[in-house]
Amino acid sequence: MAIAVAAAVHVETRKTVPVFILGDSTADVGTNNHLPGSNARADFHPNGIDFPYGRATGRFSNGFNSADFLAKLLGFKRSPPPFLSFNTSSALVKHSLRGINFASGGSGLLGVTGQSMRRVRNVVTLSEQVKQFLTVHKTLKLVLGQEYAKSFLSKSLFFISIGSNDIFGYFQSKSTISKADFIYSLGCAYETHLKNLYKLGARKFGIISIPPIGCCPSQRVFNETGGCVEELNDLAKAFHSELTAILKKLNTQPGYEGFIYSLGNAYDMTMDVILNPAPFKFKDVQTACCGGGRFNGEAICDPKASLCSKRQQYLFWDRFHPTKAASKLAAATLFGGGSRYVSPINFAQLAQA
Repeated sequence: MAIAVAAAVHVETRKTVPVFILGDSTADVGTNNHLPGSNARADFHPNGIDFPYGRATGRFSNGFNSADFLAKLLGFKRSPPPFLSFNTSSALVKHSLRGINFASGGSGLLGVTGQSMRRVRNVVTLSEQVKQFLTVHKTLKLVLGQEYAKSFLSKSLFFISIGSNDIFGYFQSKSTISKADFIYSLGCAYETHLKNLYKLGARKFGIISIPPIGCCPSQRVFNETGGCVEELNDLAKAFHSELTAILKKLNTQPGYEGFIYSLGNAYDMTMDVILNPAPFKFKDVQTACCGGGRFNGEAICDPKASLCSKRQQYLFWDRFHPTKAASKLAAATLFGGGSRYVSPINFAQLAQA
């Protein structure tokens, strides 16, 4: 009882809204550091070269990523820490009251995405991330009591950024499944994950759709002209339409009262920068700052990689991921942008809803 009262007082006096983050490498802040068998890691230099003290934290970035900047806009110092970093029950309780990051580089909406044939834990799938949140849900009920925990979670924010790896996997496998059927299967998986989170008390969802992944340096290398791979971009656009329909349905579906969402159109946000970079203060929107080969997109960003000097002028940090500057712009747009980029409300309005 004393623990519950102390925790309740802590929650009431906090000024920031609790944040729970799920997804892939676009939001991972070190989850995969705790997976010894994973190849999807960034806990080595020059990753983190612009992070405080130049630390390679496991973020796929030269500094903060979008999860960090969104958290900062909500009053945090940076993103909440990864769930797998908690090694005591007291740490779990503390961060369950503030927010936790579950995102894992390489993961996807489908359970097979990012998994290798080896018997190692390569990524934390989104299904596993939801199960991890179940542990948080149980902790909150124990500490706060069932009714207060329900109220607490209804006011919390759930940010999700995922889906690119599923599309990459489908495209590279040359699957015989039709594009329409594949996108539908992704939508069904997303809907299931959202419903499972809703059952655990989540009500306010900030969803980030898939950017024009065909324009990543890693994909430009396969285009003789150096242009984007339009087939990948078409899949990203189709997924955005599917996701829009799912969110609208859940928003009005009986049994999901209180379901509120904000959908960030990462495709248009990014493509507008690629097509007209100057107003956004970018000078290179094709080449990775860190890597090797054509467009710096043929080799990973590691200590042997070629590294640009003016990182704030680059859209891409490595073969797949945005720079700190690009992530900051994305978070600001999601937080305060208009309906072209984020709808039906932006993330700031979601936090206040």
